[in-house]
Amino acid sequence: MKKMQTDVAVIGAGPAGLAAALEARRLGVGKVIILERDAELGGILQQCIHDGFGIHRFGRRLSGNQYAQVFIDQVEASDIEVLTETMVLEVGADRRIFACNRRDGILDIECGAIILAMGCRERTAAQALIYGDRPAGALTAGAAQRYINMEGCLPGRTAVILGSGDIGLIMARRMTMEGVKVKGVYEVMDSPGGLTRNIVQCLDDFGIPLHLSETVVWARGRDRLESVATVKVGPDRSPIPGTETEVACDLLVLAVGLIPENELSVKAGIEIDPRTKGPALDSSFMTSVPGIFAAGNVAAVFDLVDYVSQSAEIAARGAADFLRGKLSASGWDTVEAGENVNFVVPQRVRREKPAGKAAFFLRVKKPVAQAELFCFANGKSERQLRLKRRCRHVAPPEMISFETETGDPLLVEMRQEAES
Repeated sequence: MKKMQTDVAVIGAGPAGLAAALEARRLGVGKVIILERDAELGGILQQCIHDGFGIHRFGRRLSGNQYAQVFIDQVEASDIEVLTETMVLEVGADRRIFACNRRDGILDIECGAIILAMGCRERTAAQALIYGDRPAGALTAGAAQRYINMEGCLPGRTAVILGSGDIGLIMARRMTMEGVKVKGVYEVMDSPGGLTRNIVQCLDDFGIPLHLSETVVWARGRDRLESVATVKVGPDRSPIPGTETEVACDLLVLAVGLIPENELSVKAGIEIDPRTKGPALDSSFMTSVPGIFAAGNVAAVFDLVDYVSQSAEIAARGAADFLRGKLSASGWDTVEAGENVNFVVPQRVRREKPAGKAAFFLRVKKPVAQAELFCFANGKSERQLRLKRRCRHVAPPEMISFETETGDPLLVEMRQEAES
C-alpha cells in the first residue's frame, strides 16, 4: 500500500473539482491533489459540445469542453498533482482516503482537508417505474450523449424521450441534427423540467412535440426496443384509464432526473439532506464531518456550470480556512426554506460572522411571475429583513443565487409580488 500525504485532496476533476483545486492553490495551500476515476479531466463537460456555458463567468458562450479546457489548462500549468484513472474507494471521517489505480495499486492518503466533487448520476428506467421487457435501446440521456458526441455512434433511429430536463431537451435537438427522428418528449409533471431557453431552442425550433402530464409506463421488444406505451396522468400523477398510446421506436432516452453521487459521503458518515440528496453544508460548504467539504452537483444539482465553479471556490476557501484554524467550533444555525422554497444551499450558517457576505443557492417549488425574494434573520419569532429582491420570473428548473450577511439563523421565502 502506497502512503501519501496532502493538504487538500479533491475527489473529481469535473468543473467543480478543477475550480476547487485551483482556488485552493491560489490561496497558498501547500499541496493539492486531484483524484479522478476517468482517463481525462473535465468530467461530464467532455461530452457537452453544445454552447451556452460560461455566460455568467466569462461573458461569452462556450461549449462545455471549451469551458472545461480553460480550467484544465490552468491545472496543467500549475503544480497541482493529478491522479487520473484513480478510483476512490473510501473516505474516512478522519480525512483519510483509500483509492486505487493500475500504476500504484492501493493508495492510503492522509489529508488535511477533503473537497468532494464527484458530481451526480442519472436515474434509471427502474427508478422511473417503467415495466415490461428489457431490450437494448433504453439509455439515459447522458449515455446517449456520450455515444453520439464522443464515440461517434447513433444508438437508434427513432426515439422517444422521457423527461423534460435540460439534458433530455438538448439531446432531442442533438439527435434530430444527426438524423434521428424524435417522436416526442414526455413529461409526467404539468410543467417542463428544463430551462425555458432549452424548451424554445431545442424543441420549438425543431418542431419536436412536448407532452406534459404524460409518461412512459411500458417498454416492448424482445432483443431490441420496438415500442413504448405512454399514458396521460392526473394531478396526482396516477395513470388515467383509457389514455394509453403505443409509440413505435427503437430508442428510449431517459432524462428523469439527477441525484448527487453520495456513496462516498454516506460511507464517511456525512449527514445527507433529504431535499437535495447531497450533504448538508454550512456557509463555508463544509459537511457535518469537520474538514470535509462538498461542491458542485454532489452538493445539489445545479442548472448552470458557473454556479458549480462558484460553489467549488467557496468550498476551497473553506478548506483553506480550516487548515489555518480559522473555522472555529462555535457551531452553526439553520437556514429555513420557507414559503415556496424547495431547498436552500448551504443549509446552515456558521455562528462566527464572516468577513463579507455568504452565497446561497435555492430552487422554488412552483413557478411564480413577478416574485419577490425575502431573507430574514433570527427566524420567525423576531424577523429582521436582511434581503429583499424582485425576481421577474422563477420556476423550479432554475437555480436562484443571492448573497447576504450571516451570523444568525435565516429564513428564505419566495412570494408573489404585492400589488402597489
